[in-house]
Amino acid sequence: MASSSNPPDARMSSDSDPDYEPGGEEDEEEQSEEENLAQAYLERLLAGELGVDEEAEEGDGQEEDEMEFGDIQVEIEEEPSNIDETEAENDERIARTRRRVLRLLQNSEIGRIFRFATDDDGDEDLDWNPRWARRRQKPDPNRFPKVPSDAGTELMNSGLFGANPAQAVTSRDKMSLGKKKNLAWRIMERELAVGNSATEKLNNRLLAQGMIPSTKADMIIHYDEPVYSGQFSDDGNFFFSANKDYHVRMYDTSNPYKWRYYKTVEYPFGQWTLTDATLSPDNKYLAYTSITSQVCLAPTDPNDMGDPYTLELADMGNGRPTLTQRMRFRGPFNIWSIRYSGDGQRLVAGTSGGSIVVYDIESRRSLHRIFGHDEDVNAVCFADSSSPHILYSGSDDTTLKVWDTRSLGDSRAAGAFVGHIEGLTYIDSKGDGRYILSNGKDQSMKLWDLRMVMQSGDFERIKPHRRATSEHHFDYRWGTYDEDDWYQDPHDNSLVTFRGHKVLRTLIRCHFSPPGSTNSRYVYSGSEDGKVFIWNMDATPAGVIDVFEATKNSRPFPASNMDMGWDNTTPTQWRTCVRDASWHPSAPMIVASAWSGYGMSTGTCTAHSWNDGAKDDDAEPKMGVRVNEKLEHDPEFYARSSTRFMRSRMRYR
Repeated sequence: MASSSNPPDARMSSDSDPDYEPGGEEDEEEQSEEENLAQAYLERLLAGELGVDEEAEEGDGQEEDEMEFGDIQVEIEEEPSNIDETEAENDERIARTRRRVLRLLQNSEIGRIFRFATDDDGDEDLDWNPRWARRRQKPDPNRFPKVPSDAGTELMNSGLFGANPAQAVTSRDKMSLGKKKNLAWRIMERELAVGNSATEKLNNRLLAQGMIPSTKADMIIHYDEPVYSGQFSDDGNFFFSANKDYHVRMYDTSNPYKWRYYKTVEYPFGQWTLTDATLSPDNKYLAYTSITSQVCLAPTDPNDMGDPYTLELADMGNGRPTLTQRMRFRGPFNIWSIRYSGDGQRLVAGTSGGSIVVYDIESRRSLHRIFGHDEDVNAVCFADSSSPHILYSGSDDTTLKVWDTRSLGDSRAAGAFVGHIEGLTYIDSKGDGRYILSNGKDQSMKLWDLRMVMQSGDFERIKPHRRATSEHHFDYRWGTYDEDDWYQDPHDNSLVTFRGHKVLRTLIRCHFSPPGSTNSRYVYSGSEDGKVFIWNMDATPAGVIDVFEATKNSRPFPASNMDMGWDNTTPTQWRTCVRDASWHPSAPMIVASAWSGYGMSTGTCTAHSWNDGAKDDDAEPKMGVRVNEKLEHDPEFYARSSTRFMRSRMRYR
C-alpha cells in the first residue's frame, strides 16, 4: 500500500498508549498472535518515523520553523504459516492482520500523518480477503433499524414513557392555537392555575418533559485526573464522582443549583483506575471498585473520616481464597461493575473471566460466582429497585443475560437478549422489572422488554451459528468503527435501537431519564466525541449537550509533558470523551462526567440545566463558573497560557 504524508497535527512517540482502558494481566497474556504482530508492525513504523535525527534536534532546544515530509511506503510482510493451520485459516489470519494494521493507520491518531492513496490493484485484495470482497459491494444502506421506530412510537403513546402532548390539546385549543402548546404557554397556564386538577397534572408532566438541559454549563468542576463515573442518588440529595486517581468525591446536592463539597474517600492499592461505584439504597454507604477483586465500602457521613471497609469478593467464607478455591473458581478476577441490591443486603459484581459474583454484606462472603459469559462482564444491574432476585449482566460476548438469584446453583441463565453484534459496555434498568437499556461497541444502544427474552435453551441452540459468536470483535479502544461492518442480527429481540453516538475508547454509559424531572420520556448516553445524546423512545433525537464546547480551553496547559496523560499524541488539543452522565431526579439538570482536557489527561464534571436558550443569567455565581474538586474558586482555571509556552509546543503540530 502506498501513501503520502501530510504534516502531523501532533507529535507521535513510540511509547504512546491510546489503549485508554487496558485489561488486567490475564488479558495481556491472552493477546492473540495476530494482535502482537499488528502491534509490532505499528511500533516498527513509528520507530522509523521518529528517528535518531529528530530526537537529536529536540535535545538542542531549537525550534523548527518548518517540517517537510516525503512519501512513505508501507509494506506489510506476511509471517510464515503455522504448521497446524489450514490454508483457509492462514489466509484469514493474514487478512485479519492486514486489516488491523490499516485500521490503526487510518483511524487512530497516527492517521493524521498520512493521506492514504487509492489502491490501483484493488482486485488483488479480493484474492486474499473474502470479507473485503463482500464489503467492496457496499452493504444495503437501508439495513439500519427504522427511525422513527414503530415500537418506540407505540411506547411513547402508551403512557409508560411520558405523556403525549397531543392529549393535552382540546378542540378549543386547536381552533385558537392551531398547533400544540409550547413550553412558555404551559408555564403561563401553571402560574395562572388554568384548568381542572386533571389537566393541571397533565400539564405539569408535559412541562417537565419539555425542559431538556442545554450545552451552556452552569458549573465546571475540574479534576487533575479523568472522571470515570458520576451519579446522583435516587433522591437527588447526593452526587459522587469516581476518578482515575482512586478517589471518590462526594457532594451535597439537596439544592441542585448550589452544591456543597462533602468528603473524599480513597481506594488503597488500586490498579489503573476506579472502575465503578454504587450507593446503598439509604445513601449511607458507597461501594466502589478498581481492577481487583476487592470492593471498598465507605460511609457517606461527612463526620466519619475513618478508612473504608474492604470486602474481598473472592472470599467464599473462609477468609482470603485458598489455592483450592482459586483453582475451582479459575483464579483471581477483576471487577468492572458493582451494584447494590434493592434491599441493600447484597452486592452483585461483573468481573473478568465472564463471571458474576453475588456477595452478602452481612456475612462478608460471596454466595455465588457464576460463569455465565464467554468474555468479561462489563455491566450488571438489578431489574427491580425493590427486589434482589432478578438481575441482568452485559458482556463482551455481545449478549445480555437474565438471572434469578434464587436458582443460581447450576449457573444457568433464565434467558438471554440477542441483538448487539459487538460487546456491551453498560446496562441500565428502568427499575420496573420490565425494561432494560444497553450500550454496545457496535455504536448502538438498545431497549429490551423482559417479556421478549429468549429462553436459555433456544439461545444455546442458536449460539454456535451466530455470526457475532464466530467473528473477531472490534477493539473499541483503537480508531473508529466502520459502519460497513454493521449488520442486523437475525435473532435480534430488542424493541428499539438508538444510534448516533460514539462508543469508543472506554466503556461509555447510558441511562433512562428519571420520572420526576422528565416524566420518564427519554434515554441518553455519553459519547466519545464529547457529547451527551438524548433520544425520544422512538429513536428520534430529542437533544444534544456538547460538553466539549462547554469545557474547551477552560483550564491552562499542564506544567509539563508528564501531565499529558495517555493521549499524549495530541498534547496541544483539547479533547473530551463523556464517559457517564446523570439526570437529576427532580430538577432539569444533567451532570456529564468526562475525560476532558489537553490530551484528555484531566477530567471534568459539568452541570447543564434547562435555561430556555439563555446565554447567561443575573444570578450568582454566573453560568460557566470554574471550580476545583472541592468546589473552590481557583484563579488558575481562568489564567491563559503564555505566548512563549504556546510557541514552544508548536513544533509538535
